Amino acid sequence: MTVFTHCLSAFFVGGFICLIGQALIDYTRLTPARILVSFVVAGVVLTAVGAYAPLVKFAGAGATVPLTGFGYSLANGVKEAVAQYGFLGALSGGLTATSAGIAASVLCGLLMALLFKPGDKN
Repeated sequence: MTVFTHCLSAFFVGGFICLIGQALIDYTRLTPARILVSFVVAGVVLTAVGAYAPLVKFAGAGATVPLTGFGYSLANGVKEAVAQYGFLGALSGGLTATSAGIAASVLCGLLMALLFKPGDKN
């Protein structure tokens, strides 16, 4: 595939995942927190049944950047750690696989809090 087709497939797959999230916000009474958790769980479940890996291969960042991709990373980390360490891998594999993303999120949150003085809305 060319760079253009890679970008196009990532755009459409990522956009479709976001479309699902927006539809859940607009047409259901689910809270944003429940929708976010549902997306992570959906990523784990789709990875467990083998349906998410082909989507990642096709769409690249369009499938790995949304929250379903975080679930995909968690599931793959657990799978690899269980194969290597047994039962203890189920407890540590997900965090090991996603630790860089979690650390980057915490660091960016800290920087934004220092720069913009967060507070309650009035």
